[in-house]
Amino acid sequence: MGDGTAPRGTLYGLGVGPGDPELLTLKALRILRAAPVLAYPAPPKGESMARAIAAPHLPGGQIEIVIRMPLDAARFPAEEIYAAAARDIAEHLEAGRDVAALCEGDPFFYGSFMYLFGRLAPAHSVEVVPGVSSPMACAAALGAPLAARNDVLSVLPAPLDEDLLKARLAECDAAAIVKVGRHIAKVRRVLRELGLEARARYIERAGLAAERILPLAEAADPAPYFSMVLVHRRGEAWA
Repeated sequence: MGDGTAPRGTLYGLGVGPGDPELLTLKALRILRAAPVLAYPAPPKGESMARAIAAPHLPGGQIEIVIRMPLDAARFPAEEIYAAAARDIAEHLEAGRDVAALCEGDPFFYGSFMYLFGRLAPAHSVEVVPGVSSPMACAAALGAPLAARNDVLSVLPAPLDEDLLKARLAECDAAAIVKVGRHIAKVRRVLRELGLEARARYIERAGLAAERILPLAEAADPAPYFSMVLVHRRGEAWA
């Protein structure tokens, strides 16, 4: 005989991909449509990109938890914001409601979901559903394979100190430089000094209607938040 306690809900960390709603996995789609509660990050004002990606698939009538947070790297992660969101989510889980937390790209690849996971996984059932991450989507859009054979592929955040960024690029065969934004001048300078500028490819807003592929020299400064540079020392991975 049971003790009368209702079963707790499960928290699902759903990777919704980099922007194209058709890049959602079948598993993420199933959970997205079934979960009674959605949670997702959003800027301090305006629309959530994660929700916009999922929007064409939503059945309607779901409870929504909007986690508004600064995008400024100096203020991220905002501990008090994630703590409050975790409390809100925990209330639903303890009431027996599943929660689908949406994450752009993949939840565990620079994904904001990890900050919820760290707070909730010790006491709650959590399942992570991987998603298409931005380097893969950018490589596909650019027609530029990331790496081949024994290439060393590095994922390098552009906010790194310039000397460290240069040292990491100097020792790898291929790189995806992420979080370009206001650091694009530094990225261009480092690639030029290493003789890699001609072997770099720039893309912004991959998979969205506003996607643009430009020569690195023509990219705006600052670059959009959703922008990336792929570079391969041989120029082409298959060469």
